[in-house]
Amino acid sequence: MFKRALPKGVLLLGVASFFNDIASEIVYPLLPIFLTETVGATAIFIGLLEGMAESLASLTKLFSGFYSDRLRKREPFVLAGYSVANLVRPLISLVVIPWQAFAIRFTDRVAKGVRGAPRDAWLASMASPQSRGWIFGFHRAMDHAGAMFGPLLATLFLVFYPGEYRLLFFLTIIPGVLGVLAVFYATKVSSAEQDVAKDKIQKLGFMDGIRTTPRSFRYYLLVLLFFTLGNSSDAFLLLRLRDVGVRDAWIPGLWALLHLVKMLSSTYGGILSDKIGRKRAIILGWCLYALVYATIGVTSNLWLAIGIFLLYGVYYGLTEGPEKALIADLVEPHVRGTAYGLYNLVLGIGAFPASVLFGFIVQTYSYAHAFVFGAFLAAFAALMMGFLRFKKIAEA
Repeated sequence: MFKRALPKGVLLLGVASFFNDIASEIVYPLLPIFLTETVGATAIFIGLLEGMAESLASLTKLFSGFYSDRLRKREPFVLAGYSVANLVRPLISLVVIPWQAFAIRFTDRVAKGVRGAPRDAWLASMASPQSRGWIFGFHRAMDHAGAMFGPLLATLFLVFYPGEYRLLFFLTIIPGVLGVLAVFYATKVSSAEQDVAKDKIQKLGFMDGIRTTPRSFRYYLLVLLFFTLGNSSDAFLLLRLRDVGVRDAWIPGLWALLHLVKMLSSTYGGILSDKIGRKRAIILGWCLYALVYATIGVTSNLWLAIGIFLLYGVYYGLTEGPEKALIADLVEPHVRGTAYGLYNLVLGIGAFPASVLFGFIVQTYSYAHAFVFGAFLAAFAALMMGFLRFKKIAEA
């Protein structure tokens, strides 16, 4: 199954994501506790911080993708994005008042946005049409591996050094630097310049770049937006587990296990999409999502809830890599940065109202109503996806 060797550039970008996510996931779960208990931030401040940070990251991805197309360069955006994020993240250890944390988190998310779309376009340039699912799946697997190890390392550290949040945050500079070095070496072994068609070197304006994307791609984004409106924060799944009787002490371990399932299924999901097609893999993933949401919403059985929660990780494996590979199948190389930026913008636009709507339904009715509503949107999006017709671009 793994007979195709990974290009060195893909391997190095995967290593970069692994170390970057270790650093990021050491900080992210502990940041609300640190800010409220040590710095004196309020819950409203934390909500504002995270909401604005993620929205800004989505917008930044759109414009960084466009400018990487316009300049016909991917590497500088990726290197700058990883470098800035991993330079500012350890500075959280020095925070004494809330606005300082806001400035650092703001910069971190902007840096994430700067690297996101250009990195995906770079990965696409290193993949053949027959290996895109495998390559994007591998990259997502490395991302989830880092997200799994980060919290585990943080937990281990705090067992031996209870309450030493500042030292822990400062030490994230170690995996951060390793990640930046991996990107630096990737720029040396694999240039992204080949993904810009030499016969299409005109510099398109922003709206021209969007209009250049095929109509089927834009229809796909509309269906994806519909699905995303039912794709609420995973935090609600954790709350539902508590609601059916899972102890608080189990939650971190189950979260790590979920990332393990994501990691293991991402590579296989990508390879599956190379064999059966992107659309079928995505539809399968969305149907699985609907099954998970419908089941966890109505069950009161503890072990069934835990099992279906872990099965949820397979949904990520079936969709994350194939969704990005599908964009590379549909969009010409010279506007892929813009296309990946639009893709991330749609995810960002849908995520906020999805969680707000889910929370409203829970408060007004129940968890069962909210999860079944999300399942309905996912199933209907899968049905709409089935009616779309995609025409791959001609490639040598």
